[in-house]
Amino acid sequence: MAIHPIDFRYGTVGMRNIWDEDNRFASIVKAEIALARAEGDHGLIPEKAALEIVEKAKNASLKRANEIEAEINHDMMAVVKAITEVTGESGRWIHFGATSNDILDTATGLQIKDSLLLIEAKLKALLGVLLKRAKETQTLVCAGRTHGQIGVPTTYGLRFAIWAAEVARHIERLEEMRPRVAVGQMTGAVGTQASMGLKGHDVMVTMMKYLELHPVDVSNQLIQRDRYAEYFMFLANMATTLDKIGVEIRMMQRSEIGEMEEAFGKNQVGSSTMPHKRNPIKSEQVCGLARVVRSFVEPALLNNTLWDERDLTNSSCERVIFPEASILADHILNVMIGVLEGIRLNPENIRRNLEMLHGVNMAESVMIELTKRGMDRQNAHEIVRVSSMSAFEMKTPVSEILSQNKEVSSYLKKEEIESLLLPDNYIGTAEWQVDNLIKKLLPMAI
Repeated sequence: MAIHPIDFRYGTVGMRNIWDEDNRFASIVKAEIALARAEGDHGLIPEKAALEIVEKAKNASLKRANEIEAEINHDMMAVVKAITEVTGESGRWIHFGATSNDILDTATGLQIKDSLLLIEAKLKALLGVLLKRAKETQTLVCAGRTHGQIGVPTTYGLRFAIWAAEVARHIERLEEMRPRVAVGQMTGAVGTQASMGLKGHDVMVTMMKYLELHPVDVSNQLIQRDRYAEYFMFLANMATTLDKIGVEIRMMQRSEIGEMEEAFGKNQVGSSTMPHKRNPIKSEQVCGLARVVRSFVEPALLNNTLWDERDLTNSSCERVIFPEASILADHILNVMIGVLEGIRLNPENIRRNLEMLHGVNMAESVMIELTKRGMDRQNAHEIVRVSSMSAFEMKTPVSEILSQNKEVSSYLKKEEIESLLLPDNYIGTAEWQVDNLIKKLLPMAI
């Protein structure tokens, strides 16, 4: 019976397969095979034995390893024995010179490598969707908001572009950290490689070439967990961007705002009691699970504070946080791609909200122009501020109050004031910024 929602509700098949028990076992076997090949290449074990291990080790089974572990209560040694059973005489060389974490951490490096490939592809797909949306809405003027209050205008194109730029930075971060986190080691019991003599470093380098992993420079019995902490912080950072987008979608889907909404299926049900409801449940799911992904950062950091050359406090923790963080981060990335592909904009409501304050939100435009024409900037700010507050209180268009002000009218005609209060005339370089970003980032997107 499934207990964890990852087993039946959250997660993609691809990421689940990377972190499931079968692939974990297969990754450990791959590491043992690569070690044997490398040791055969450098004469630490007979070449014939290395070839036989390469050929037969893949026949080892997880079931048999679990049976052995139940007897000896040591997971890594159980795998070694299971491989030894299927490799015949050559099995005596399995795990030669290695300690458990040489193999276990290298297996984790393989899983991280594959996870980053999946996440990278999806980040590029998300970037492509955001750039497409930015282009489609490049000239769609909307109300900008600060502190939850309507401010000067912006565009939906710029809003999507800002998200796209953030996603692009995550792609860059992923590329930068890959050689630090997709790593393996073969360093022995305390990091000296004494069990392999002077050939230890060469064996490790060759082993990692076979696995397409980066070798550590130095280590003790296990790979230093600052590397893994970086992986978890990357997932948390990425999840926070998805959370940020989800919050904005949820805010804009509020009934009284209604500027955009998630796609809603023909037979979809919004509420068990309120038949009219159209809830942003996908964005809410992203925001909720992003909290879980972020929560793994602290244990990942604490896993780096181990005793001396190693202790075991990281092990049980990592068995939980690696699959959960990877699967949930990949899941919400996948969900947000779908949300943004199907997102619907409501131009009528966007325009309604933009014009809701009857020009008061355009006060900055008037202040700037008054200053350009010679009025003291602070004086212009005060006049426009007082006029705006009066417009709010009297529920009168601010253009009327400003045009009746003698100081203002000495600089601006009524029609000029009205032109300055048109939101479409006050979006600065927003359209250019979108164009510029698309040209820069499109080669990076899928």
